[in-house]
Amino acid sequence: MRPIRLPEPPSPTIGVPEIFEGGAYSVIRRAVIIGNGYPGSENQSIGLVRALGLYDKHVLYVTPFHFTPYLNLYSFSPLIARRVTRPRGGINEWLLWLPVSLHQKLDYLIQLIRIYSRGRNYVPLPLENGGGSVGLASVLEADVKQIVTMARQTFEKDGPLLVVASGRDTISVASSIRRLASENVFVIQIQHPRSQLNRFDLVITPRHDFYPLTPQAQEQVPRFLHSWITPREPPDRHVFLSTAEDRFVVNILHQILTLGALHQIDSATLRSTAAAWHDEFAPLPKPLLVVNIGWPTSHCRYGADLAKQLTAYLLNILSSCGTVRISFSSRTPEKVSKIIVKEFADNPKVYIWDGQEPNPHMGHLAWADAFVVTADSVSLISEACSTGKPVYVMGPERCKWKLSDFHKSLRERGVVRPFTGSEDIAESWSYPPLNDTAEAASQVREALAERGWR
Repeated sequence: MRPIRLPEPPSPTIGVPEIFEGGAYSVIRRAVIIGNGYPGSENQSIGLVRALGLYDKHVLYVTPFHFTPYLNLYSFSPLIARRVTRPRGGINEWLLWLPVSLHQKLDYLIQLIRIYSRGRNYVPLPLENGGGSVGLASVLEADVKQIVTMARQTFEKDGPLLVVASGRDTISVASSIRRLASENVFVIQIQHPRSQLNRFDLVITPRHDFYPLTPQAQEQVPRFLHSWITPREPPDRHVFLSTAEDRFVVNILHQILTLGALHQIDSATLRSTAAAWHDEFAPLPKPLLVVNIGWPTSHCRYGADLAKQLTAYLLNILSSCGTVRISFSSRTPEKVSKIIVKEFADNPKVYIWDGQEPNPHMGHLAWADAFVVTADSVSLISEACSTGKPVYVMGPERCKWKLSDFHKSLRERGVVRPFTGSEDIAESWSYPPLNDTAEAASQVREALAERGWR
């Protein structure tokens, strides 16, 4: 078994990615994050901004931003961002296919109709993505105008503004900011916007977003639907790949392809986290196996059947473990968690996190000797693979479409193995850790330099 590397002595740069200890300050001094309310998406933007050295002192605040419990796991200074959220509940769950701006306006009208139909006087309705009661025309425009005005008015004093957005619902806001203040901002869109990539200065997207263009995907979809599937075009020669040997010349549009999701985990973070969680994890019997259980998605469906299979596999390998720590997502179905809790609740080797703070997720990443992660979560798997430690994936055979392509790429890279229940956790194996976030940040700096912002 490979021993865990203990944290190094504290240093002034602890917590800052080593290759960016100088930060991007000489290029960009401030940043705005456009969030969509989903921790997985927002964590990608925060991770990129942090890798650029803008995670503490040089992040511009536009309006108050409330972090979700998941993001509160990370002990960095609060990033300041603007969140775009969709209406939730009732009929709204059937309207998620609409552009976020149209969805918000439609929800606004529905609520007005309900108010008038009940004979009530008109009362301005609060917006989910910011305080104040405003008219229908400014449901989204208020945010864009505020950021654009600030970018223009402060450009001479503070330089260009970095805008980082992630997820479909942020596309219209981010693209509008660039359209209105193209000389004052540098706009990065994380995750493929599906069309019109030239609306952004830079697009960062995982390779598996292009799975619909592969022969396998084309065979899975009726021919008459091919023209409706996005993206419609493969990455062209104006693309940065995440491996240095595949770098091409870049002209107008930059696009970065990653293997997994961006996040906030790097060696410096793991060192500081290992120190913070030392007292809880250092005394535990080794090897320490961490099991992260997510939730079924449209591309990776499962239920009690997977829970029973996972339970059986864990029982098979328990003798090779010193300690097993299990964590559920807040969206893990109760039928899944109940089966696992019932089997292991009284086992002295097994600790099941009860959902109360502090969340041990970061401590798990720093101190685990190996991981088992359900196949549904690109984010959790990407974070685990950034440690260079053994990562076993549970249920990849249940995944389809681009998620199956993601798992295929990981296996070909040698960073994950399927969890079969026959593993000896004491026998370690390793691989070059995934460094998508650091590589993306490096290429962002190059793109900024090409823009003339050195």
